Amino acid sequence: QVQLVESGGGLVQAGGSLRLSCAASGTTFSRYITAWYRQAPGKQRELVASITRTGATNYPDSVKGRFTISRDTAKDTVYLQLNSLKPEDTAVYYCNVIPWAPWGQGTQVTVSS
Repeated sequence: QVQLVESGGGLVQAGGSLRLSCAASGTTFSRYITAWYRQAPGKQRELVASITRTGATNYPDSVKGRFTISRDTAKDTVYLQLNSLKPEDTAVYYCNVIPWAPWGQGTQVTVSS
């Protein structure tokens, strides 16, 4: 069974940076499109970055130029670099493959103003 474990979240001031990591057991990221999502309190979960099997990336306008998704095939880990963070980036961040596996616990990112 696939298990996803996110880490790297924390409390950071506006303008700061974080790097999130996602590790998987029971699968290999290179087989799938992999994506990062976030969910803020009272809001729907939204996709913030994706990377295809060939390494092509895609971002919504809200994070384009600030967030970077990458994949380390040797470590079978997917990362999300968060730069120039804003208070509105505060959310629980999740990774998942497409089609979805069971969701992990996520990692909390809190950006103070």
